Amino acid sequence: MPRLAEARDAAEPSSVEQHARYDRIIGAAAQLGAEKELERVRMQEVAELAGVAIGTLYRYFPSKTHLFVAVMVDRIDRMGVQLTRHSRASASPVDAVYEALLQATRALVRTPLLANAMIQSAASSNAATIPDVAKIDRHFDRLLLAAAGIEEPTVRDATLVRLVVALWFGLVQSALNGRSSIPEVEADLGTACRLLLVDLSVRSR
Repeated sequence: MPRLAEARDAAEPSSVEQHARYDRIIGAAAQLGAEKELERVRMQEVAELAGVAIGTLYRYFPSKTHLFVAVMVDRIDRMGVQLTRHSRASASPVDAVYEALLQATRALVRTPLLANAMIQSAASSNAATIPDVAKIDRHFDRLLLAAAGIEEPTVRDATLVRLVVALWFGLVQSALNGRSSIPEVEADLGTACRLLLVDLSVRSR
């Protein structure tokens, strides 16, 4: 299990140089997390691979949990960019959300060690000590609502998407643990989307 996060705020990059260092750290963590289990990833080797001092790494990420939660936020944001480029205007809201979750599922299972590191870190995090963990939910919900073409979601829209995301996390974990096959996960995901998202608002764009 990852070490519990320290109860202090992480620094936020502000300058161009700081953002570049921050991005290198995220990239290094993602690379190492894809190669070995979370317990075997050392903060020192992340710093070395990113080309930063260990003090710099800890200033931005007080713990390994902070770090891999941030990696997950970064992966969600990257997926949002890809979905924007390849979105199908003709897809129904339900189909659009299903396709987005399908892409996310396939991306995670391609790098199972990294997926486990991110999910394990997120699951063990408290928003009071690791504010970025709340970004995972906000960014992912926003991504799916955008995929559905819903610019002004109702409370019900937000609730339905949140429920689907919670169920999706369980399905992905089941696949990563070998309890379900990918075809089973995809079929279950399709059923969940059709049942839970039937009342989503129509596209607003």
